[in-house]
Amino acid sequence: MTGYKIIVLAKQVPDTRNVGKDAMKADGTVNRAALSAIFNPEDLNALEQALRIKDSFPGTTVTILTMGPGRAAEIIREGMFRGADDGILLTDRAFAGSDTLATSYALGQTLKKIKDFDIIIAGRQAIDGDTAQVGPQVAEKLGLPQVTYVEEIKSIENGRVVAKRRLESGVEVVSCPIPLVITVNGTAPDCRARNARLLMKYKHAKTVSELQNSNEDYLHLYNERAYLNIQEWTVNDIESVPAELGLSGSPTKVKTIENVVLQSKGAKVISSSDVDIEELMKDLIESHTIG
Repeated sequence: MTGYKIIVLAKQVPDTRNVGKDAMKADGTVNRAALSAIFNPEDLNALEQALRIKDSFPGTTVTILTMGPGRAAEIIREGMFRGADDGILLTDRAFAGSDTLATSYALGQTLKKIKDFDIIIAGRQAIDGDTAQVGPQVAEKLGLPQVTYVEEIKSIENGRVVAKRRLESGVEVVSCPIPLVITVNGTAPDCRARNARLLMKYKHAKTVSELQNSNEDYLHLYNERAYLNIQEWTVNDIESVPAELGLSGSPTKVKTIENVVLQSKGAKVISSSDVDIEELMKDLIESHTIG
């Protein structure tokens, strides 16, 4: 075996820990410019699973695929600092305002153009939506089998992936043929830290748009070192139906965004006596907290 070609679907998401009054635009879309951006946490868990396969099977390549504005190239570089080989940024104003349906359509069309892959791995869900829909929708659009809620990819042999799934009722181990789509839980192992050697190698990696806006003196490096060029695709690089992209292809509408802070309204101190414990149980049952 000469290794596997793995695509990791990743997303740059707004940091929902700092949601303010300007977090939503008048049209119901997220005002990403008003929020700091981070690598979606569960996509990092997915990246770690891909990198573990790369560690075990020489010749394996890991490509980060993300859709978003130009600044989303940041998470491709972040992935490369941790061990990914390259990345593709799918960016165009035609994709703006996409919900999960339009996003999965655009990603699916991009993957159809890529063609050459064995395993697609994504985080279970993004923290700016919490829908867990994009991974399964991509699998459906590509006609591929899918394994969701994966906590660990245990082995790959004889053209099949064996994975452990974390479910509400426990765990199960399943086997699925390649090619397939896998979504990974946040309970999976955390992604490894940046590698200093890779950080030095890829710190100047950029997309075409970033290079056009750059005033750096070492632009000649991008001709000499092909690995510094992050691929940037637009709507013109994939076959698509315009009506299925962006807002026009997004039936989901966000009505409002709120920053909810849970605060304690009071405290009750009880002793370990049977009477106090019995009173506490009665209170909990009456408030429907338990029972």
